[in-house]
Amino acid sequence: MTALSKGANLSVDAAVVRVELTWSEGPGVPDVDASALLLTGAGRVRDDGDFVFYNQPHHASKAVSHLGKQRGAGTTIDSVTVELGALEPAIERIVLCASADGGTFGQVPGLVLRVVDERTRAEIAHFVMEAGTETAFIGGELYLRQGKWKFRAVGQGYASGLAGLATDFGITVDAEDAADAPAPQPVSPAPLGAPPVAVQPPRPAPPAPPAQPAPQAAPPAGAHSLTKGEEHLPVDMRKRLDLRKQQVAVSLTKHGATGITARVILVLDASGSMSFLYTRGVVADVVERMAAVAAQLDDDGDMQAWTFASNPARLPDFRIGELPEWTRLHVRCGELSLFGGKKRKKGLDDSQVDMRSVGIQNEEQKVIAEVRAYVRQTPVTAPTLVLFFSDGGIYRNAQIEKELREAVDEPIFWQFVGLGKSNYGVLERLDTLAGRRVDNTGFFAVDDISTVPDQELYDRLLSEFPQWTAAARGAGIL
Repeated sequence: MTALSKGANLSVDAAVVRVELTWSEGPGVPDVDASALLLTGAGRVRDDGDFVFYNQPHHASKAVSHLGKQRGAGTTIDSVTVELGALEPAIERIVLCASADGGTFGQVPGLVLRVVDERTRAEIAHFVMEAGTETAFIGGELYLRQGKWKFRAVGQGYASGLAGLATDFGITVDAEDAADAPAPQPVSPAPLGAPPVAVQPPRPAPPAPPAQPAPQAAPPAGAHSLTKGEEHLPVDMRKRLDLRKQQVAVSLTKHGATGITARVILVLDASGSMSFLYTRGVVADVVERMAAVAAQLDDDGDMQAWTFASNPARLPDFRIGELPEWTRLHVRCGELSLFGGKKRKKGLDDSQVDMRSVGIQNEEQKVIAEVRAYVRQTPVTAPTLVLFFSDGGIYRNAQIEKELREAVDEPIFWQFVGLGKSNYGVLERLDTLAGRRVDNTGFFAVDDISTVPDQELYDRLLSEFPQWTAAARGAGIL
């Protein structure tokens, strides 16, 4: 064991380390929470997913986890584990932080940071920290130097709290979360090797088309009959929808499914890595293109919808005539909430999901389970087609596979669409999953869905669904 002074460092040879923050309990002692920031060589996070704390306890790489508190004999320990060999190549530093709730670190007695070999339980380093008025603290950092990992004792405080610390490393902090943090005091020195960075602006909602349609022109020759509420759409959107409905019909005819109906359910990835696709309007455009599938195929012209990241959330049902307003209100990316148990975010419409409860991580298996439960609880005579859009970053492979295998005997076809070049995990192996009575899944990925022509998109989207309906009827599932 090595006792370190502030600024001292040593080599870390252990493959997995546990970083323990320890303090003494007592009257008036604030609650303390440990956390970790995964930084690139530029000294900042890549996105909000690189912040591991009590509201987001596991990094997507599984390399860093917040274990939570243990109490006993008048002492509290809050721990973070780091598997150094599992860190992604871009990560060069792990900043080990803490925040104090209900007081300052000067009111926390016996504050010690220990670095322990997780496998042997041998103590690698021991750092006794001293603090004053700070409400957030950097205890130490693991950093990569010439291919070897080292630990440095930092002992630097932030009077502006966890929100101030997080934003200095590039984390997006919700304005209300920041308002709940202690008021900024004279700022401590900037973190070692990390110049301050600006807080990212709020993600804008897609612009809303005009609320009322202009005078309608007659529909083009050969147009399909109007879907419920379609006459309320702006004229340009109605023309696009009419053409797309015809293209959906062509795709169904190509695959021998003329006249087929289905309950259509839309699932939208709202994880942090999707934020660029939301701000560019790509996801809003996907919703409009899927409206044509619902209009042509859905059993009642409406479409159920979910969004998901760390947690799933049911969105209000999608109705064709409400497309512009539905998109404006509900096509939104997840948000990171630093402080749990907060009241509903201000300024939301009553129908909107508070996206802080959705979070920013990838937990596909949760929304799959929720959609399955909905289908069981609300049976219809038509089969269900789930249109599931994600940009990847999938790491819950075993859980996702388990859900989809269990869904084989249910009247649901799962069509997954990848929106980038990310890791799709088990989704890329769906067609080779043996041991299923029928193939109840489909998957394809595109580099940029906005460049894919409508007819090509609908052909790919609907190519396997008709095959599944025939197989499912033969197996007695439908």
